[in-house]
Amino acid sequence: MNNKQLSLVSLGVVALGSLLNAADGFVLFGDDVAKPAPEQKFVRPMTGPYFHEDAFITTDLRAWYLQHNFDSDTLGSNADVTVAALQVRIALTESLQLVAYKDGYTEFDNAALVGDNEGFNDIGAGIKWAFIQDWENNFHMAAGIGYEFGLGDKDVLQETNELRLWLSWAKGFDKLHLGATANLILSEDDSDGFAGNSDMVTVHLHADYYLTEWLSPVVELNGYLAQDAAPGLPISGVDAVSLPGGEANDTYTIAVGAEVRPFCENFGLRLAYETELTDNVSLFGDRWTLSAVYEF
Repeated sequence: MNNKQLSLVSLGVVALGSLLNAADGFVLFGDDVAKPAPEQKFVRPMTGPYFHEDAFITTDLRAWYLQHNFDSDTLGSNADVTVAALQVRIALTESLQLVAYKDGYTEFDNAALVGDNEGFNDIGAGIKWAFIQDWENNFHMAAGIGYEFGLGDKDVLQETNELRLWLSWAKGFDKLHLGATANLILSEDDSDGFAGNSDMVTVHLHADYYLTEWLSPVVELNGYLAQDAAPGLPISGVDAVSLPGGEANDTYTIAVGAEVRPFCENFGLRLAYETELTDNVSLFGDRWTLSAVYEF
């Protein structure tokens, strides 16, 4: 199955789920929980899908299709990469969530490093604990731990084992919703993968506004900061692949987009355009992200 087929299957699964419209949020162990009013509900993160984790406990499916265009001659001026993935989140209790945050399929086209290769991504999963859920003031905080298993294909710059720790924050002001996530990524073995990887800190900022019952504009900022000068190529793989970069290859991006809810409040279709703010050699350039979210 190629990446285009996988993306269509993923979006089909989510679209099928949109025919349902449960009044309460599904919890595996315990009673279903009441959902917030539509104008209080945050748009789920639209960029940085592997690392940008919100502070809420939900049961949902999130399908992703990412199109990168590289702007570096080092990587190939006409090079691009597409990624298709499906994330699963399950509310175990009112405050604990199982998060399967990384999987999918990657295809490179005309990339100087790997040519026209394609293959499967690593597998990442973890547990999130929401230790503050103040719906009266719409204030939330959560912490999580996850692990990325290096089961992906080395031909598409995967196959790296990583431990991930994260902290998420969210605060709503009526129809305006602000959020932030910080991650510490610890690479288990710098020799894994095509060229190794380095420890990394990532930071993600989010803002959305409930404009109407079917539309919310979104702005997000993302930062990827390498913590050591790992051996290998001096190119940052940001959130796409396992490449080490170095302290001089910190990458910052800005994204603008919107979520539309054409069928019901549980189902969102989103599109975002993201571009790099820094001028270094990274595997980013600019990116279009198409995603869909269905919450049970």
